[in-house]
Amino acid sequence: MALWYLTSYSLRGSDDVRWFPEEAGCELSVGACRATLGDAGSLMLDLGADGGIRALEILSMTVVLEGVEAESVVVDFIGRDMDMGLHRYPLTRQGDGIFHGQGQIPICTETVMPWRARVIVTSDDRRVGTGFNFEVERSRL
Repeated sequence: MALWYLTSYSLRGSDDVRWFPEEAGCELSVGACRATLGDAGSLMLDLGADGGIRALEILSMTVVLEGVEAESVVVDFIGRDMDMGLHRYPLTRQGDGIFHGQGQIPICTETVMPWRARVIVTSDDRRVGTGFNFEVERSRL
């Protein structure tokens, strides 16, 4: 158990990230959410959800950066109330400040579960990030 925890903790790799708060009142299930990254610029995260985020459905994720030069962008999904493991999805550069990729929320044990999407932006001299809370509905089988 201790080895699993140590491995899980080290893979999260967020100790050197400077975290910034998201804008209040945003719902990722309805549309894109924004966050200011201090003097580093801002970012927008869109999960491509159309009125709801459901477990096991593929999400088309887009991050748009403004005023930030990035080498890489990853999106982590983590359970807020329950350790559901780390679900990290690296995004691919599409053009000027635009990164895209796909990801999914794993199976949920509750009808509705609280999750957090953490966006980590890596540049040559620093890492900055923000997070967005959202709810996930269990997929209907």
